[in-house]
Amino acid sequence: MADLDRVLVLAGGLSPEHEVSVRSGRRVAESLRRLDIEVQTADVDAALLGRLSADPPQAVFPVLHGAPGEDGVVREVLEVSGVPYVGARPDACRRAYAKPVAKALVEAQGVAVPRGVALPKAAFRDLGARELVERIAAALGLPLFVKPDQGGSAFGAASVATTDALSSALVNCFAYGDTAMVEARVEGTEVAVSVVDTGEGPAALPPVEIVPDGGVYDYAARYTAGRTEFFAPARLEAPVMETAKEAALTAHRALGLRDLSRTDMIVEESGRVVFLEANVAPGMMETSLFPMAVEAAGMDFAVVCRELAHRAMLRG
Repeated sequence: MADLDRVLVLAGGLSPEHEVSVRSGRRVAESLRRLDIEVQTADVDAALLGRLSADPPQAVFPVLHGAPGEDGVVREVLEVSGVPYVGARPDACRRAYAKPVAKALVEAQGVAVPRGVALPKAAFRDLGARELVERIAAALGLPLFVKPDQGGSAFGAASVATTDALSSALVNCFAYGDTAMVEARVEGTEVAVSVVDTGEGPAALPPVEIVPDGGVYDYAARYTAGRTEFFAPARLEAPVMETAKEAALTAHRALGLRDLSRTDMIVEESGRVVFLEANVAPGMMETSLFPMAVEAAGMDFAVVCRELAHRAMLRG
């Protein structure tokens, strides 16, 4: 079996999640180097295609958050360049990145999802914002949660308790995308369940419980030290733990993902698991949920990264 010697880590990108991606990519690169693998890092820019042609790596490890990292674009480029890479293929990325599509596909497999609507900016502008907001609030009930239909790191996301707050949240959300998702806020324990496949089929890692100090896991809560408390594994009863892990596996398969993913969900007091969204390029920093889950499973993060890159190399 061929040895893995050279990996290219892609990190950065042009999305609002650039800095998070850079930090995640640095962690992956340092981890692989610890295992004596030659690692180069690169951003997505005009030099990328030349780099891939002049010195093709054995595998690319994309750690790009947001567009064009998670929407399939970069992976399309890697495919047409004939370079193997870690993670989901472009079509699967598109399914997961479009949150309304992901919700529909996962719900079709029997996993609960929040009630909600996808609201384009044009509808908000042209149909009478005030009346439309009031109808949405009446149909879904308050409180609600607003987020862009694409992207991550909680950019443009907000929890709202009044119709006035809903209007403001939508205006802010439209700064990050042309369509907003408005969902009934699901109360319960917020958990993230990572899935990894190093060659023996996808396996769900221990759920990580998220307890932000302000009650909402927004950008500040994600990336400010001390703002959020994590429990890995989550403080769930064993049967509920297994239900959450099975829901993540169902989402991974329903969306056609490969190698790794992270599914975010809420566990209601009754034990019902509600799917929120799936991520094809989870964060890889020390404070990120995927590495926490790897550690909780008793696995070495560097070894997992190496095995994922080696698996990609063998795919050719």
